[in-house]
This record gives sequence, C-alpha cells and structure tokens, in this order.
Amino acid sequence: MLTGAAFLAFLLIGVPIGIAICLTGVVFIQASGNPVLYQSFPMQMFGSVDNYGLIAIPLFILIGEIMNGGGITRQIISMTMAFVGSLRGGLAYVNMLANMFVSSILGSATAQVAIMAQIMVPEMEAKGYDKTFAAGLSAYAGMLGPIIPPSIMFVMYSVLAQVPVSTMLVAGLIPGVVLTAMFCVVIAVMGYVYNYPRGESFTLRERVATVVACAPTLLIPIVIVGSILTGLANPTESAAVGALASVLVGRFWTRELSLSQLPRMLVRAGVYSGIVLFLVAAAGVLSWVLVFAKVPQEVALWIQSIATGPISFMLLVNVILLVIGTVIDGAPGLIMTVPILLPIATEVYHIDPVQFGVVAVVNLVLGFLSPPVGLCFFVAAAVTGAKPGKMFLVTLPFFFAACLLLVLLSIFPGLSTALVR
Repeated sequence: MLTGAAFLAFLLIGVPIGIAICLTGVVFIQASGNPVLYQSFPMQMFGSVDNYGLIAIPLFILIGEIMNGGGITRQIISMTMAFVGSLRGGLAYVNMLANMFVSSILGSATAQVAIMAQIMVPEMEAKGYDKTFAAGLSAYAGMLGPIIPPSIMFVMYSVLAQVPVSTMLVAGLIPGVVLTAMFCVVIAVMGYVYNYPRGESFTLRERVATVVACAPTLLIPIVIVGSILTGLANPTESAAVGALASVLVGRFWTRELSLSQLPRMLVRAGVYSGIVLFLVAAAGVLSWVLVFAKVPQEVALWIQSIATGPISFMLLVNVILLVIGTVIDGAPGLIMTVPILLPIATEVYHIDPVQFGVVAVVNLVLGFLSPPVGLCFFVAAAVTGAKPGKMFLVTLPFFFAACLLLVLLSIFPGLSTALVR
C-alpha cells in the first residue's frame, strides 16, 4: 500500500513518469526492510535496455526526422491527392491515406500528428473544411503511427513481453489497414451528411505522372516493411536500411535534404530516444517491484472473479486500459500494465501474447485521443490553433470506430495473428 501511495503521490506532484517509477522502487526497498535489494536496482535498469532490438527505436525516430526535413511527406500527400482528391470530402481521404503511408515510416503518433496537421489543416481550411474537424481528423489519423509498422510502442511491448520484435511489427498490419478502412467509412458518411467539398479531378495521364514522380518515396516503407516480412532483415537492420534510403531519397530525389541538417536531426533523435529508453529502463524496475510484491497474483484473483473466459477478460482489459490511457501516455501505460496483465492473459486465459499486445497498444493509443489528457489533440491544437475539447466532440464518430476495432480484436484473435502464425 505504501509503495502504491508513493507512486500516485509522485505522479500528482508532477514527477516525470520514469523518475517516479525509479523512486517508487526505492520506497519499496525501504518499506521491505531489505537494503540488499539496492544491489539489484541498477542491474534491473541495465538489464531492461540490454536488448539489441531496442536499437530500432532511435533509428525509426531518425527516419521520421529525415523524412520530414527531406520533403518526403509532401510527396506522399501529392500521390494520394491524385487518386482520392476528387471524391466528396477528398482532402479528408487524402489526410487519412497519407497518414497511413507516413505511419509505415514514422511509428510515432505525436510526431505524425505534429507533421501532418501542419501540412493538411491549412490546406483543408482553405478548401472550406472546418478547422476543428480538420485538426481532429489529423489527430485520429495519427493513431495509425503506433499501429502500422514500424511502431515504437510495439518494440517496447516486445521487450516487455519477450516476444520477437518482427512478430509484433507484422501483427500491426491488418489492424492498421482495418482501422484506416473504418475511418474512411466514417469520412464517407460525414461527407454525405455535411456535404464536404470535392477536390480537383486528375486525368489518367496526370495520375501516372504523379505516381512516377513520387514513387521513389515509397521505397522507404517498402524497404522497412518488406525486409521484415521477407525475412531479409530483422527490424533493427531494416530500420538502418530505411534511414539510409530516406537520406538518399531526400538528398537526390526530392533535393530538399541538406547534409548540414543531419547533425540537428541526429541530436533531436538522440534526445527523444534517450527519453524513451529511460522509460524502458524504469520498466525493468517496475516489473521487478511488482513481482516481488506479488501484485500480479492478487490482480489475477480479482479479475478471475469477474471475467469468466478469454473474451470477457479481453473486454475488461479494454475498459481498464482505456481508462489508464486517458491519463497516462502510451509508453508509460505499457510499462505499468503489461507486467501485471500479460501473465494473467497468457497463463490463466491462454490468450496469445501477440493478440494481447495489439489490443494493449491500440487501447493506449486511443488514450492519446481521450479526455482529460488527449495528448494528440493538444499536439494538433498547438500547431493549428483549434481547441482540443471541440476537436473531441466534432470527431466522436472516429472514437466509436476505434472502439469497434478494439471489440473485434478482442473477439477475433486472427485479426492480430493471421500474418504471424
């Protein structure tokens, strides 16, 4: 009880989550009266990050920096505009589908929202769309970043759950595509109800010319995802090759990437990577404390008294994670919940850890778009000037579509495991 109270107190006074977890470990050792445990503390932290697969995280972050600085994002938007821009609500489709392609490079929801909202919201507003809707749509489209590979959150889950990184990355493909399709259906319905404007039409020749002009930018997701799916490279190697491909495309094709930009990009990628990897190190401490305190066993007994089978367990997990995700960011949410819930899922209800991981990640990403925090809405608001609260209300149909996907993922394991089993 003292350890849990200390953790909540650290969060309430604004201590960063990684440091709060480490301090909670110190409180636990003091409360246990066993100072010998201090010797294991640094070992637990180091052991958590002593994993080759984690090298993929800074590489994926670097790819996003290079892609943004090299004008690759705008090329992808131009290509999607040529095919769906003439539909009713065409720019909304462009926003969504361009995000789907960009997410196969970036892997981070907040980074994706910051980039795409800056580009798409002014364009949509100029064409007659409501700015609040455009910003909210960009925020929901950012959900695809941590789901479609590569995904930093899936890499973190792989380390926490001891599941191959490549397995988890591939498992996100079907849910990501299904979620994109669901969001496009929502756009179609809202476009009909609110009479969204159509974009300009492209002739077949113009479409072919656009694809030819933008095709090299698609080499980056093809290299990353294709090398993983074919087994030619592991996720870390594919991230390294993807970083090289993004440099070559930005330097020699779009010609917007200057080599003088690379030092700043490397520094930004290093700083963000350091934050993420410190959270992973803190996760080792949290897992250690939870096991020592027998928290998973106590939680298992409580859940078993409520959930009678795997489906009811997964639906209960959806509620728990959605609530947690509304107040805690995705990565810390994984760190706090996976060590407790995963053993129950696999050992008590015999749920595939891949299915559980996909549900957990999608849930916590949806938390980025749920009050009271709604981090993606605040990111979109920061770059567009729209109000976060109004964004949530205007885009509620997208929230319900994401919840429907979570129910489907909970009931049908094949949506998560079809490509990896």
